[in-house]
Amino acid sequence: MAGFGSFTRRGFLLATAASALGSGGALAQRSGAGQAEWRQSYDASPLRDKPVKSAAPILSPQTIAATEASISQFQQIVQRGGWQPFPGGQRLKLGSRHPSVVALRGRLITGGDLESTNANSQTFDSYVEAGVKRFQERHGLGATGVVGPQTIAALNVPADVRLKQLEINLVRLKSFGQNLGNRYAMANIPAAYVETVESNQVATRHVAGVGKVDRQSPIMQAKIYNINFNPFWTVPASIIRKDLIPKMQKDPNYLTEQKIRIYNKAGQELPPSQVNWNSYEATNYMFRQDPGGDFNSLGVVRIDIANPHGVYMHDTPAKGIFGDDFRFVSSGCIRIQNVREFVAWVLKETPNWDREQIEAAIRSGNRIDAKPTAQIPVYWVYITAWATPEGAIQFRDDIYGRDGFGPGAVTAAIQAGDSEPEQ
Repeated sequence: MAGFGSFTRRGFLLATAASALGSGGALAQRSGAGQAEWRQSYDASPLRDKPVKSAAPILSPQTIAATEASISQFQQIVQRGGWQPFPGGQRLKLGSRHPSVVALRGRLITGGDLESTNANSQTFDSYVEAGVKRFQERHGLGATGVVGPQTIAALNVPADVRLKQLEINLVRLKSFGQNLGNRYAMANIPAAYVETVESNQVATRHVAGVGKVDRQSPIMQAKIYNINFNPFWTVPASIIRKDLIPKMQKDPNYLTEQKIRIYNKAGQELPPSQVNWNSYEATNYMFRQDPGGDFNSLGVVRIDIANPHGVYMHDTPAKGIFGDDFRFVSSGCIRIQNVREFVAWVLKETPNWDREQIEAAIRSGNRIDAKPTAQIPVYWVYITAWATPEGAIQFRDDIYGRDGFGPGAVTAAIQAGDSEPEQ
């Protein structure tokens, strides 16, 4: 659900976690000309032909086969002793020269993110930068190429834990079988990611915002049956209690500023001043936010899904969340980046609903519904580890703690204190 506030998974980690490293350390810089040479030299790397993204859907036989192969690969890594913890205490980026770069090279080589050349070099060159970016992308982190606290936390998850993650998630992947439908949508909650699938190929990809740790998005299989353009937002009772009442106690003008109206059971609108905000009286009323892409919590589109949890997918006016690495921001619903592209795919086979008509419906500002010709299956899943046919092994933080290893891996690896964004 939409919810209030600006909590993100990145914010959660940084607010409760320690810096795995500082910004100090003796870092030597090469000349600008040298850096240019490093950047150019990476063009010859064979890893450029092994993309992290794949046309194969996460829920596919290809992914299952690739994940099985990755388990064999990690079994061998574990048998060889895994990898040593990566030392903290410095911030590494292109141009750095430090003994820890040797350990970084070894870790990237073991994980398949760097070719095994110049393994003993202490220079953070463009090959290392590209390897770090690939590692970050495989772990759902912003591909900055800078080794900061969150990257070090991911580097330091033991190999045997990663192996167990792959084994657990292989079972999850196999549980879906092969009859998912020719056209379906999939939301992977730990990855905060949505993809649409057609003929066993990924059609569109979308960064997403999903449920907070204390308001988790449910694991479910359902169907998309309706698209609401310029929707009203009816505030759920849980959000009235947890968010709306506390906000009104602090700011009596909050509802008016957010264009949220109060209605009694007879459908009569009430002014906020008639409600006792120091009690739970507000839960006796309906709160509804006017349509408006700039302020309505659902943005310009709501995607209705038949399910017993009262959740759905939608746009958001808070587009900034999609730039965060950790997007656990909602009260259970899923927010979709580039929602127009998603809706166009849903309505692709529905007459009179091409992209131009979708845009016209949004521009009208009117409440308009569009029903897909056929209801589209949608799967909300919890997959924290998988592999692609191209050989990229993906891991995500176990934010809901469902893998059985305690708190999310990256969260657990960072201690209490301040840390800097990786950029």
